Amino acid sequence: VAVLQELGRNPNYLHSNSTSHTWPFSAFAELIDNAYDPDVTAKQFWIDKTMINGQDCLTFMDNGAGMDYDKMYKMLSFGFSDKQTVNGHVPVGIYGNGFKSGSMRLGKDAIVFSKNEDSMCVGLLSQTYLEQIKAEHVIVPITILQDILRYSLFQTVDQLLCEIKAINSPSSTNSTGTRIIIWNLRNSSEQLEFDFSSDRYDIRIPADVYESTKKQYKKPEHVMQSGPESDYSLRAYCSVLYLKPRMHIIIRGQKVRTELISKSLVYIFKDKYRPKIPNIVSFYQVVKRVNEYPVNNC
Repeated sequence: VAVLQELGRNPNYLHSNSTSHTWPFSAFAELIDNAYDPDVTAKQFWIDKTMINGQDCLTFMDNGAGMDYDKMYKMLSFGFSDKQTVNGHVPVGIYGNGFKSGSMRLGKDAIVFSKNEDSMCVGLLSQTYLEQIKAEHVIVPITILQDILRYSLFQTVDQLLCEIKAINSPSSTNSTGTRIIIWNLRNSSEQLEFDFSSDRYDIRIPADVYESTKKQYKKPEHVMQSGPESDYSLRAYCSVLYLKPRMHIIIRGQKVRTELISKSLVYIFKDKYRPKIPNIVSFYQVVKRVNEYPVNNC
């Protein structure tokens, strides 16, 4: 099925919507959350950096249930969400905006490959594509080979199939899942927003970029000493992303060692919050991270 979907939004909305993420790691979290949700049931999530046709790219892949055409369209659309709690596993997002805001915060263009038990599909969410065709509304090509091959990083059907086959490689030859490639990564003064070279197994925020987004740090050369590591290291950030980790996160080929916040606490304060229904709110302070705010667990 070849369909060109019009989403009824001005193309500039893709950028303005992404500015809700003032901190780039929260954009990563949006994509991780999608794989973490109970309807996906991914056990592993891979984040990596690669080069395609001379372009720096971020890749995200999970071994979850995958998507068919309808689910792909809903993910690329605005304001649609049918997430539900499954066996006590509560979905992270409910507004249907995470993929759009997160992916467009990291780069201008994203292509999504997905494979479930019955089908395979490809979708393109691209600001560059919309600019070049002078679109008046956000248009999403889903399995439209002519547009995808012309405006994405891939020029042949074989190249597209190779990316779908890559979903198999980490675990088995018959797996399901989703693979996302983001390119035209955000940069500042011709410098990428991320540092891929300081640590082979991490994605870090360079000191000068970090300083510009965290104005309280006056001297970028002191950032690494004064700020908590989770502010500028994706690996450290992912290690404390969830209070109850259910999924392995692998960054650039190396598994993230998660930290159970509830097991490493020194001071605990509990209070009862009663807007309408009583609920316990816990505040945790980890001694070794004296510069970090307490963790709130509602």
